[in-house]
Amino acid sequence: MQTTRGTSLNDATNYESEAGGSAGSPRPRRVGVLITVALTALALDVVTKIVVVATLQDREPIELLGGLLTLRETRNSGAAFSIGTGYTVVFTLIACGVVIAILRTARNLRSVPWAVCLGLLLGGAVGNLIDRMLRAPAPLKGHVVDWIEVPNWPVFNLADSAIVCGGVLAVLLAARGLQIDGTRIGGKESRDAEDAEDSKEPDGPKGSDGDGPGADHDPAPGEKA
Repeated sequence: MQTTRGTSLNDATNYESEAGGSAGSPRPRRVGVLITVALTALALDVVTKIVVVATLQDREPIELLGGLLTLRETRNSGAAFSIGTGYTVVFTLIACGVVIAILRTARNLRSVPWAVCLGLLLGGAVGNLIDRMLRAPAPLKGHVVDWIEVPNWPVFNLADSAIVCGGVLAVLLAARGLQIDGTRIGGKESRDAEDAEDSKEPDGPKGSDGDGPGADHDPAPGEKA
């Protein structure tokens, strides 16, 4: 079957797919969403740290909401929430690895929820990484500025919050079966993809109960058996 002279149906379908048609057209990439979320998280973290260092360094902490929230400028040589204070260089290298991994994953990113999730992780990782690289006492060993304190919890910053929120969202998305490319494990799209693959398989030779050559059939009236 042909749509026009010299143009097969498969060629027309491929053209429609490349032109963004509904038949077989891929999901759009969501790199823009990832970058927007990452830059927002990073900007908020950087700006708040600058303000905190300028207004709270070497000063008494500020208690708000009856002590439920305290603004206290501290320096953290470890990971988020002051974990592993003796492994600053290790955490710096891990942060670099996380950033690289997220950027590589973005090539296949076609899910808005995953774009938000990875954007939060990227913005938070870069926010603390900047402190590691630029703040005292030395590059790769810089101490991160923390300033948010709540009862019974280590002091943290907005970058830590973004990382935690991104991690929780990643767990929820994975539990629901949503993939980076926008498909869902066991969902309708996955079944449609499997059906499409099955439909591409060539039919085998017709047997005795098929309609192909050599198939048995009842003789027509007047026809010799």
